Amino acid sequence: MIQLSLDPGKKGALQILCLGCHSDDIEIGCGGAILRLTQQYEDCSFYWVVFSAPGVREAEAKGAAELFVRQEQLKGPLLKSFPDGFMPFVGEEVKAVFEELKQKISPDLIFTHNRKDAHQDHRLIAELTWNTFRDHMILEYEIPKYDGDMGQPSVFVPLDAEVCQKKVRYIMEAFPSQHQRRWFQPETFLALMRLRGMECNAASGYAEAFYCRKLVM
Repeated sequence: MIQLSLDPGKKGALQILCLGCHSDDIEIGCGGAILRLTQQYEDCSFYWVVFSAPGVREAEAKGAAELFVRQEQLKGPLLKSFPDGFMPFVGEEVKAVFEELKQKISPDLIFTHNRKDAHQDHRLIAELTWNTFRDHMILEYEIPKYDGDMGQPSVFVPLDAEVCQKKVRYIMEAFPSQHQRRWFQPETFLALMRLRGMECNAASGYAEAFYCRKLVM
């Protein structure tokens, strides 16, 4: 299996844009990869954007970003309060946020939602990511859910077991408002990483997986 490494190909630190619809999406979808990248690239910058973080979810989103990324690496977070489940109906306003981001950053890597995600908000963010950043490396992460929309990802990020445990611990610590949801359990997040680790034959047995529409070598 071919292994690729990130190289900005330019002077300066690696810039990574993390996009999430809801307060816990980034952490669930790519929290392990973020933790690994913070270790590999100590001078990289993470631009953190959450589109729906109203009420207590705002404090949770801010606290989670600060758990996953060191203060000197974190840009933001930029937290919006679009209504959960209604983003396609306010698409013009969501698009305006992307246009503002485009003027501020040209990231080396973007984490965003999967365009085939069953949640309508997630699909909108995925499409706007591609519409806005047309010459960038984009990896679409996956979110486990009741709808059962797991697919066949093609990009894998092997993770040490310690990183996986840290990711899950941070998620459970950062988002107490979600603990009443039956699926929001450590076993759910570990199980998905274990499955993806098996698929890519990770030495630790754990990995996160992503969808990549376009890759230039």
